[in-house]
Amino acid sequence: MASVQKGSVIVIMGVSGSGKSTIGHLLAEVMECRFLDADDFHPISNKEKMRKGIPLSEEDRIPWLETLQDTLRESLLDGKTTVLGCSALQKHYREILRSADPKYRSGSFSSSVKFVLLDVEAKVLAARLQIRAAEGKHFMPPSLLQSQLELLQVDEAEGILKVDASLSPQAIVGNIRASILQSRGNQ
Repeated sequence: MASVQKGSVIVIMGVSGSGKSTIGHLLAEVMECRFLDADDFHPISNKEKMRKGIPLSEEDRIPWLETLQDTLRESLLDGKTTVLGCSALQKHYREILRSADPKYRSGSFSSSVKFVLLDVEAKVLAARLQIRAAEGKHFMPPSLLQSQLELLQVDEAEGILKVDASLSPQAIVGNIRASILQSRGNQ
């Protein structure tokens, strides 16, 4: 993972239940920067579809990702560091987010927008989603987990940091921070 400096974005990515919001909030707190939850940028129509157990289509996702891209571009141009919690399940979705960096060349994977994948087993995810659904804390039903797992694609060439999301939130944030510090030392 490349160095994180002012005017940078760290996207905490993964499927529903992986811990994007929890880890994103904690990481932003430790890094003393802003946290954005991509779910807050979904239009009501997207949330309603998911609430009904209907997976989003490309037509649903692309405008949402472009809105996130615009928001991240503003942050980068203002020289701010931002942590974004976003599923970013497919490579072309991540390309949209990477393109928030005005200097980004498509396909180079060299961007001020970096990605961290919260990697966790499907059975752990399912258990987390069941608990969240029982508590009424999220619009995403457990029934959509399989469709998200099927959409998730990671290309090693992208340089995405993978962290074990079955650990405690504090340990996960510590691992991410250690990776950031190590990459700064390698430059």
